[in-house]
Amino acid sequence: MMQQAKKKIGLKGLTLEELREYFSSIGQPQYRGDQVFNWIYNHLARDFGEMKNLSKELRTNLDETCSLNSLELITTQKSDSTGTQKFLFATTDNRKIESVLIPEKERNTLCISTQVGCPLDCKFCATGLMGYKRNLTAGEIVDQYLFTAREIGKEKITNIVYMGMGEPLLNFASTLSTISIFTNELNKGLSRNRITISTAGIPYKIKELADSGHRVKLAFSLHSAFDEIRNKIMPINRKYPLKENVDALKYYSKKTGTRITFEYVMLSGLNDRDDDIKALTKLCSSLPSKVNVIPFNSIKHMNPSGISAELEPTPMHEILRFVEKLRNNNITVMIRNTQGDDIAAACGQLAVKY
Repeated sequence: MMQQAKKKIGLKGLTLEELREYFSSIGQPQYRGDQVFNWIYNHLARDFGEMKNLSKELRTNLDETCSLNSLELITTQKSDSTGTQKFLFATTDNRKIESVLIPEKERNTLCISTQVGCPLDCKFCATGLMGYKRNLTAGEIVDQYLFTAREIGKEKITNIVYMGMGEPLLNFASTLSTISIFTNELNKGLSRNRITISTAGIPYKIKELADSGHRVKLAFSLHSAFDEIRNKIMPINRKYPLKENVDALKYYSKKTGTRITFEYVMLSGLNDRDDDIKALTKLCSSLPSKVNVIPFNSIKHMNPSGISAELEPTPMHEILRFVEKLRNNNITVMIRNTQGDDIAAACGQLAVKY
């Protein structure tokens, strides 16, 4: 009877401490973990053969027992108007995910995914229309960064936002592992001040993130300061209403010394009224914060039904009026320019049809 091939150990996604422990477990000195960490995350090594400061015997052993591959790059698309690039990846079990690279004047921001699909079903988001398949491993999350970094070469990734497919705080352990990797002092490319996690609102996990010691930026997917509106467009609000989340956000801000970003997709007739301005002003005045106003991007490529099919974008002149009134109330507001909507890569548009 043929023996089944032993599954290889994935080294991508292991933190520095985990790599040190692994090499100790196979009778190697701990510093081998530091060397392999450097090869994977700074030199973007694709295979063990590139790791020239490891002995040939060790490289052969690693090649037989370990793996550096967790994703396969399927296609890339580039926006003609903004240069935004979308990357389609396949996992080893043939699930598909997307990441987006957003080039700007002084930075390159990579928007990464943490789940295949999303279980939260936000009505303005194409990913929610995919449904939920599974969490990504830490290796699959970090591999999005490594593939993209190799693709763009000298144009280094300066910022990472966990705003792609999925709810990062529902894949908490893997998300934290990747933050540890990205912010480790051996990883020369990134700092915690350039990493942002976006959440739709899982209050106990927001507090757990605050207590983790990872002082990253936090963006809260708000979209209305009224529970009845959030209930309609964000079903998770029925389980974790606004007050619970605001209490958690205050805890996070105080514990980490950071300012919360409220993300606010503008939906005509739903959250762009004068009452919304008053409620948003009151909320923002209660904790250190700013508002990212986001024009609603079409999700028609996913053939939505129900309320998702009825949503309409607030006209730009109304967005400008909304923003001006908030600023007159001493609220810090930014308008996020739509980038990549011509390739379905803009905010809220990431999705793969199964």
